[in-house]
Amino acid sequence: MKGLKSTFKKVWKLIVLYLLIIITFSYAMFQGGFVSWFLFYSFLPFAIYALILSLYSLNQFEATRVFQKHEYNAGETLKVEIRLKRRTSFPLFYLLIEDCLSDQLRYAQERNRAKSFLFPWFKKEMVLEFEIHGLLRGEHHFPTIRLKTGDPLGLIEKEIHFQTNQKIMVYPAYEDLIYRPFDNHYDQGMTASKERVQRDTSMAIGIREYQPGDRFSWINWKATAKRNDIMTKEFEQRQSHDVFILMDCAPSSSFEAIVSFSASLARAILQKGAQVGFLSSSAERISIPIRGGEKQMMQLFYHLAKVRDNSPVSIDRVLEAEGFQLQKNTLMLITSQLTRNVIEKAGLLISKSGTVTIFIIKNEMESLSQNELSLKSAANARGVRVVLVHNGNFKAVFSEVARA
Repeated sequence: MKGLKSTFKKVWKLIVLYLLIIITFSYAMFQGGFVSWFLFYSFLPFAIYALILSLYSLNQFEATRVFQKHEYNAGETLKVEIRLKRRTSFPLFYLLIEDCLSDQLRYAQERNRAKSFLFPWFKKEMVLEFEIHGLLRGEHHFPTIRLKTGDPLGLIEKEIHFQTNQKIMVYPAYEDLIYRPFDNHYDQGMTASKERVQRDTSMAIGIREYQPGDRFSWINWKATAKRNDIMTKEFEQRQSHDVFILMDCAPSSSFEAIVSFSASLARAILQKGAQVGFLSSSAERISIPIRGGEKQMMQLFYHLAKVRDNSPVSIDRVLEAEGFQLQKNTLMLITSQLTRNVIEKAGLLISKSGTVTIFIIKNEMESLSQNELSLKSAANARGVRVVLVHNGNFKAVFSEVARA
């Protein structure tokens, strides 16, 4: 129906053009005089150009879109270059070039023009450059490039769409964190350790010089007395240190901050040499098994780039349903709301899991409410650690934990 309407519109405009030529010619013939013939000959060039343009095909154009790269982090600037080439130099009065963006990019804040109005005339090659600031997280598609031209009087218009089907991936923004695991998996207490996460304090394999962060109990007094320098025990490295991250995907104004902190935390743990598993409670359940290495990081970031805050259930119900999978590992829960049900479900995992830490994501300068402070005390009594995280200040998380 739409195609039939477009065809009818083109035919009608062409009929109008012929009628105007006939009317002006008839007026000059029957009226006579300088004015009538001047009007006809003045209109004739525009009419002839419009007739030739009606026969001109835009299919001779070649349109290509060029990106500097295809992978970005949220908040970065995307630079796009559209290059046009054509085989003939037929004069075009104007040319409208538009990059048809996805809805998410089209309505993004501070987006620049993805449309340009050019006067190419005889040019065979043209370039359109534009930028999109503050890229949003996600997979963004660039389906088509639209070209439109016409005659000066607007009697004839021609339009074409070039299918490109290009896309870019925008990963979540992250901050560089220094991950410090909790000690109470191996020893008593809830302080943060500055040691490598894979150190096993149950078996000493040698001695070395003292380093900041070494414990008092690790000092080898015989070697210290013999060498007149503080020496500590060197311990065997464990094969793995499993951490499981559970991210709350309930609708929240802080969801982008939750995703960003999840990416920062997972990256820091993997760079420390530990292994990470991941579970998101979105509309589609996504569970990533515990693994380490660069490949695991890329898989996590790819999922975090596409995840949405559309969870049909609350995070406490996810804890209850996934308890069997979560109870075997150190659990880190990332959410924006602290509730009693969450604390109760997390407390049930304490005896079976090494540690349970709940990170509460808040906006900058936002603090915990009185109800949340009382819930935090109740969580500490159950052995569940609650850590407040401010958006934009992720780096302070583990340093504050170390001082706690």
